[in-house]
Amino acid sequence: MKSSTHTLKVWGELACFSRPEMKVERFSYPVITPSAARGIFDAIYGKPVEFRWQVERAEVLSPPSYIALRRNEVKEKVSVSLVAQWMRGKSPPEPILADSDGDATGRTQRQTMALRDVHYRLHARIVPWPGFEPMQSAFDEQFRRRASKGKCFYHPFLGCREFPAWFELCEPGAAEPPPIGLDLDIGLMLYDIFNLSRPGHSTDRPYITLFRARVEKGVLEVPCFDDPAVIKPPGGAA
Repeated sequence: MKSSTHTLKVWGELACFSRPEMKVERFSYPVITPSAARGIFDAIYGKPVEFRWQVERAEVLSPPSYIALRRNEVKEKVSVSLVAQWMRGKSPPEPILADSDGDATGRTQRQTMALRDVHYRLHARIVPWPGFEPMQSAFDEQFRRRASKGKCFYHPFLGCREFPAWFELCEPGAAEPPPIGLDLDIGLMLYDIFNLSRPGHSTDRPYITLFRARVEKGVLEVPCFDDPAVIKPPGGAA
């Protein structure tokens, strides 16, 4: 069964789609990455065991504008197994507190070149994993119901969790503003950090993929993950 393309209007006050080559300071791409766009759709409706999202296109509705920020980032990480115990009620949640011991060793301060007042129109479709193809129409309908009511599993964000994204489902045939007249040759852009050729697992290592991104008349076209235009790590799947 042919999958439907779903369209969301997405906006927010701040966004940061970090370039992976910036190891210390964060510097945002001028437009949203496919990985960040996929994350927004996943936040609204995601079933990793049953399907994945394929982003097809991102339309830029407001010109990119940078703002310099200095952010505190916590150095520690919570393990997936520990979070699972909290969710099952086997142990009480224990938050990570920066500087709880009186010094500043629990955090690091980073310069961030972020975007402000972003506004996009994102297009994506659901790709069922093998064995779940008969549920395609049910997946599509469930997403439409959730997105039209503003429901989400967790609040979507624009690159960093402290930069919330607001969204609205675009109904087919509804009048929408055109993308801005922006032309940008971005060069290599991050496509995703996960291997989208198979269902993922919590123990998977990062699988960095790239593609040559170009915005033409405000539109960023995104190739399918299995397209040769997507540059994958040597040696095949991780």
